[in-house]
Formats: sequence, structure tokens, C-alpha cells
Amino acid sequence: MSGGVLFKAHGIGNDYLVLESGEPIDADWVRAVCDRHRGPGGDGVLEPVAPTGGAAIGVRIWNPDGSTAEKSGNGLRILAWWAQRRRGLPARFQVSVATGGAVVGCDVDLVHDEVEVEMGTARFDADGVPVDRARVDAPIDAAGTTLSVTAVGVGNPHCVVFCDGAPDLDALPWRAWGAALEVHPAFPNRTNVQVARVLSPDVVQARVWERGAGPTLASGSSACAVAAAA
Repeated sequence: MSGGVLFKAHGIGNDYLVLESGEPIDADWVRAVCDRHRGPGGDGVLEPVAPTGGAAIGVRIWNPDGSTAEKSGNGLRILAWWAQRRRGLPARFQVSVATGGAVVGCDVDLVHDEVEVEMGTARFDADGVPVDRARVDAPIDAAGTTLSVTAVGVGNPHCVVFCDGAPDLDALPWRAWGAALEVHPAFPNRTNVQVARVLSPDVVQARVWERGAGPTLASGSSACAVAAAA
């Protein structure tokens, strides 16, 4: 099995391993290092690769199950922060990152310890998610329950389930819903899942089931998807 030097960081608890150096990696290696009991553990691996599309940095985003993802908000924030530290870039700088066929802009401000990522435009059309057909507040059967879902793409696919009448999201079987919806045939590339409820005009609570990872403490693209769907 290939190996390498890893750097670990998290964004709001969403943790990734950056491959700093080493041999080319594969799905088996990713599954091994992301294992939280037998490896360093993580919600994914960020593998720097040759940039495309005129970007300054290129990255391949691996999920813990060995699949790859098109985009990760927290992953890109971590990669941009890592690039500044490891490459001696200015404390304030902008950098473009090629990921999954798209070029994403990152604005790094270490003076205030902030990294912002340009997440793009939310899309609700079938091709933009992708999903079998546009689904906004549409019924879908999963885990023995009919759920009302909104499918939204923000460079990767998402499925948002609003449960505004629920007194406590953790009292709901959201993990079972997430596992079922992730592989639902309506989503040809699988999907990330968020179970959410609106608490006030400016506060939405959510639980995240990430494609290829399962429950995670946070997700940048999921937060964007929930906000867009709301």
C-alpha cells in the first residue's frame, strides 16, 4: 500500500487529511487512513494534483469510502490555509483551486484567521444537481417513510429535508434517512443529505449526512445547500 506525509485540520469539526508528500494514493489507502480506529481518521483526504483551467492549485477530494467528491467547502478552506502555511504565501491572499472540473476562488486572511470559499451558484434543475427530475418540496420514499425533499446542486449534489415541526432533530431517524437517500436511484451520482428545521428568520438547524462519509459535524457545501433551499 502506498504511503505519505499527512497534515490534519478541521473546519467546524469537519476534518480532512492533506497529503503533503508521498507516493500516489488509491481508494484502499484512503479507506485505511480515514478509519478512526485503525488510522489517523478523517472525513476525507485532500490530494494536491496538477492544476487545470488556469488555477494555481489542483486537488482531488477523496471520501472516506474511497470515492471522490466534486467539491468540499471546508476541505477547500483547509487546503487554502495549508497552502499559505506550507508555501510561505502572504498572510492575506487570493488563490484559485481546481477541483472536480471546476475552478474555485479562495480568499485567505490569516490576520483575522478566516478563509472564504467561492461556492458558486445553487441550481435546482435536474442537470444542475444532478437528479432524475427537479424536486422542490417533492415527496420521495426512503427508509420506509415518505419525505418532502428539495434537491439542490452547489457543484455537488444535495438533498434537503425540512422538518420544521420537529421539536428535536436528533429525535428523528435522520441517519437512516441519510443512508437511504444517499443511494436513492433518483440521484445518479448519489447525494449528500441534510435534515433541517427553521428556528427563526435567520437561523436554520441541520444535521448532515455526507455522501461517502456518513454523519459529519459540519459541511460547507451542505450549509450552502440548506440556505439555498430555505
